[in-house]
Amino acid sequence: MISFCTLASSSKGNAYIVTNGKTQLLLEAGIPIKQLKQKTDYQINKITACLVTHEHQDHAKAIKDLLKLGIDCYMSQGTAQALQVSGHRVHILQAKKQLKIGTWRILPFNVVHDAQEPLGFLLVNQVGEKLLFVTDTHYIPYQFRQLTHLAVECNYDLGMLEHNLATGKVHLEVAKRLLKNHLSLRNLLIWLRSINLDTVQEIHLLHLSDNNSDERLFKQKIGRVYNGKVIIH
Repeated sequence: MISFCTLASSSKGNAYIVTNGKTQLLLEAGIPIKQLKQKTDYQINKITACLVTHEHQDHAKAIKDLLKLGIDCYMSQGTAQALQVSGHRVHILQAKKQLKIGTWRILPFNVVHDAQEPLGFLLVNQVGEKLLFVTDTHYIPYQFRQLTHLAVECNYDLGMLEHNLATGKVHLEVAKRLLKNHLSLRNLLIWLRSINLDTVQEIHLLHLSDNNSDERLFKQKIGRVYNGKVIIH
């Protein structure tokens, strides 16, 4: 069994808990440590480890505090250098090199974002269920077989972004950055159509833009390619 829970999911901060019933992991640490403690009911000690995709503060704000609390944190070399963290609690990941954390098998892989060495993660539990976690990327560069759970960014709708740019609600530089570094509804749909969704039990949509997204539209369009459960975070 895989359980995926959102503590925070926006440009203001991202943090998620995933468990297989035996090993609990924190994915991202982009909110203050005080909030992390509160949102985990002050049971942060139950977290076996934290995986962080990249160094931007909305994903890594609490990393240094987690390390001080004795929680192992996993990230790429580029992310560790950008965050200026080191020590025995910092574990360096290499893309496409599988590792094990508790009862999880994890495969890190490269994504496309304006960070030092950003990663996505494929997490496999003890019975072979597979969670794909991808956020902050222009597109998903790989295909995966027999996925059971997806937790993927769906940051903006291109039509909404263009409208907001034309009406002055979004600045040009912000729009350019979104287009180059975040996963749009369109690119997510292209990727979803390219893989076999038969084994997928649920799709979690993460990191929606405050101004350039529409939950109803996103669910409707995802529903045209996938008949199962879609959860907006």
